[in-house]
Amino acid sequence: MRQAVGEIGLYYELHGDTGNAARPWLVFSHSLACNSAMWGPQLAEFARDYRVLSFDTRGHGQSDVPAGPYTMEMLAEDAHCLLRELGIHKAHFAGLSMGGMIGQVLTLRHPDSIASVTIADSTSRWPAEAISVFAQRSQVALESGMAPLVDATLARWFTPEFRKSNTDEVARIGDMILHTPVAGYVGCSEAIPKIDLTHRLREITCPIMVIVGDRDPGTPVSMSQEIHKNAPRSELVVIEHAAHLSNVEQPIAFNQALRRFLDGQVRRPNAKPQPTSPNSRFTGEHS
Repeated sequence: MRQAVGEIGLYYELHGDTGNAARPWLVFSHSLACNSAMWGPQLAEFARDYRVLSFDTRGHGQSDVPAGPYTMEMLAEDAHCLLRELGIHKAHFAGLSMGGMIGQVLTLRHPDSIASVTIADSTSRWPAEAISVFAQRSQVALESGMAPLVDATLARWFTPEFRKSNTDEVARIGDMILHTPVAGYVGCSEAIPKIDLTHRLREITCPIMVIVGDRDPGTPVSMSQEIHKNAPRSELVVIEHAAHLSNVEQPIAFNQALRRFLDGQVRRPNAKPQPTSPNSRFTGEHS
């Protein structure tokens, strides 16, 4: 489905019993060079108990690809306008990588719209050299398309073991990278390295879950630890044997961590406790 959001159209999908007002809303926001299908390992699981919205960020998937540059504030406003147009007044928000950055900005700009925010394999700020790294990748895309970026991106996103044993899933993600519109990739790549929110994380008053793969080379554990350290209402879960797309590489551990967190916020009386996965490690919560 598509929804007009300002001057562009965003593609979105709804999952679960969306007509059941007793169920809370859960929104999924994907990484750079992916689309809403990245959340395939989560959609059916959470649609059992939540009204689920997944959407394609501007410049990605089936959403419109306006000319750049983009800003993180622009991407967050797209998400907020989509919620408003769909009549979603408050939602739990889960974003990975770029999606986690969108979630931080969205929560700071529109705190009344967000019940909780999950920030997975992401960061609240980049070192100065990140601007040139993203610029170099954008230049490759502008000159040669997305194909030259696929293999290097997959090498960052998944461990060697996963790439060897899960070729179909890796190929599925590779196809998303390959078919990401160049203009959208470049536009978002201009926005991503400029995020600098660490000093503002204390302003977020809703509960925060921080998730990271223990072998993530792009947004390493130290970046998630920094978010956790500076966000008073946060907890941190490190997922073992996972690189950047921890939701894809270790879906059971990811889903159990997210469900435990969300069910704790919703406090449904009939919610069943979830066992701790051997591939996840809870490392603490601020009071």
